[in-house]
Amino acid sequence: MYSIIIIDDHPLIRRGIKDLVSMDDAFKVVGEADNGNQGLELAISVNPDIILLDLNMEKMDGLQTLQAMKARDIESRIIILTVSDNEKNIVATLRAGADGYLLKDMEPEDMLERLHQVVDGHIVLSQKVSELVVRGLHEESRLESRAEAELTKREEEILSLIAKGLSNKHIARKLNIVEGTVKVHVKHLLRKLNLRSRVEAAVWAVENNKNPINLP
Repeated sequence: MYSIIIIDDHPLIRRGIKDLVSMDDAFKVVGEADNGNQGLELAISVNPDIILLDLNMEKMDGLQTLQAMKARDIESRIIILTVSDNEKNIVATLRAGADGYLLKDMEPEDMLERLHQVVDGHIVLSQKVSELVVRGLHEESRLESRAEAELTKREEEILSLIAKGLSNKHIARKLNIVEGTVKVHVKHLLRKLNLRSRVEAAVWAVENNKNPINLP
């Protein structure tokens, strides 16, 4: 069973998500928080498998909470769950390290399916979000400088797996190397490609006819 915490400042939303999650025996909500600060402390103490994080919260919003969690090296899979389909919000949170961006108006079955994909190591996006993020990153593309990048064979392998949505941990298992080595390779290939995040790397791979990104 995979543990989940919900961070959202609307009690009814938290209740609805909890009821939805209870429909699947693979998941269990083990904690709730109504603000970012409380959510950060809860994540540290509980160390859940998945964190469902609202974006629009007072005092400490979802992006700030996400950044704080990454600074504390929280290893939970962090999914933004929001009503906002703003391109800037989507790109900013994915660049900050979110493992997914889902909209609250998704069909319940689709959301549960995405949660299963998350625990399998994939980056998960709502259909509308995937279209927006690809378009947004494409508009910012710097393909001239990227075309000159010379990736090693190992970096090409890791880029291919990033394009499939795999996390560093799952890439390490796939290639039979330690996670720290994967992190070093990811850092190097992002620098060579003049990119800022794994999602941008996945989109770059699609644009350059590498393995397809694992988007819905």
